[in-house]
Amino acid sequence: MIKIGNIELPDHPLLLAPMEDVSDPPFRRLCKAHGADLMYSEFISSEGLIRDAMKSRMKLDIFDYERPVGIQIFGGDEEAMALSAKIVETVQPDLVDINFGCPVKKVVSKGAGAGVLKDIDLMIRLTEAVIKSTHLPVTVKTRLGWDEESINIDEVAERLQDVGVQALTVHARTRAQMYKGHSDWTHIERIKNNPRIHIPIFGNGDIDSPQKAKEYRERFGLDGMMIGRAAIGYPWIFNEIKHYEKTGELLAPPTMKDRLEAAKNHLIWSMEWKGERLGIVEMRRHYTNYFKGIHGFKAHRQRLVTEDDPQQLLRIFEEIEDFYKDYVIEHL
Repeated sequence: MIKIGNIELPDHPLLLAPMEDVSDPPFRRLCKAHGADLMYSEFISSEGLIRDAMKSRMKLDIFDYERPVGIQIFGGDEEAMALSAKIVETVQPDLVDINFGCPVKKVVSKGAGAGVLKDIDLMIRLTEAVIKSTHLPVTVKTRLGWDEESINIDEVAERLQDVGVQALTVHARTRAQMYKGHSDWTHIERIKNNPRIHIPIFGNGDIDSPQKAKEYRERFGLDGMMIGRAAIGYPWIFNEIKHYEKTGELLAPPTMKDRLEAAKNHLIWSMEWKGERLGIVEMRRHYTNYFKGIHGFKAHRQRLVTEDDPQQLLRIFEEIEDFYKDYVIEHL
C-alpha cells in the first residue's frame, strides 16, 4: 500500500495526470470508472484564484465519487501560492499538488511551472509557503530539469522532501524537450534508489500501453505511474494496465458500443457541468480520440462536431451505434 499523508492507495497506483482543458470533472469521472486510482484537477493559476477569475474557480469543482482527488496549483509568487492553497483547502480536496513542470511559454514566462526549474531556491520557498498554509498533504509534479545540461532532479527531490512534500511525480523529460523525444526514466529510478528518499516517487511520460507499463514497473521499480495523453479518448487504459500486470494477458479492446457510450457520457456530463452550449462545443475536440482508427468514421465525426442541439446529438449517437453494430475492433 502507498500512503500520501492519510490517503491510502493500492500498491503501484495509476494516477491521472493534470492536463489543461482535459482533466475536468467529466473526464475524471470516466477515468475513475475505468480504474484510475488518484486524479488531479487541471492546473489552476494562483493569481487567477486570488483574482476570483471564473475559469480558475470553476476548476475547483470536485465530487465525492472521484476521490481521492488533488487540486493542482501553479505560480511564481510565494504570497499568492500560500493564499491560493488556503482557497483550495476550502473545497476539501484530498491533497494539494504544485505544478513545477508545465513547459508552455505563457506559464514559464511568468516564472511558474517548469520556469521554476531555473531557480531551485525559489522552488523550495514556493513549496514551503504552500505547506505552511494548508493542513492538506502537499505533493509536487516536476521535470528532470530545464535542459539536458541542467538536470537537477536529484537535488530537487531531496530538498522538496526535506521541506515536507509527501510525494513527487517526475515527468521524465526536460523543459527544453517539451513533449518531444523520448522520456528517460533512469533519472527517476536513481531518485527512487536514493537511500535518503522515503516519499513515494511516481513516474510520468510515454506510458501508452499495458506492455510498456508492465515493463517500466519491473525495470524502474517506482511506486506508481501517472498517465496523461494516453488516457485522452481512451480511459480504458487504466484497467487494461491493471489486468495485464495481474494476468499477463491483454483485455479485449473496447467495442464500438463501449466507445460510443463513453463519448456520450462524456458529452452528457460536460453539458451538466459546463452548460449545454459550452459542453457541446468543448466536447468536439474529443471525438477524434474516442474513435481513432475506426474505419469510415470521418463522416460521422463531421455530424457530431457541427450539431448544436443536444437531443439531435444523442440521436446521432444512436444512429452511429446502429451503423456499426456488426463492426469488430481489433487491437489498434
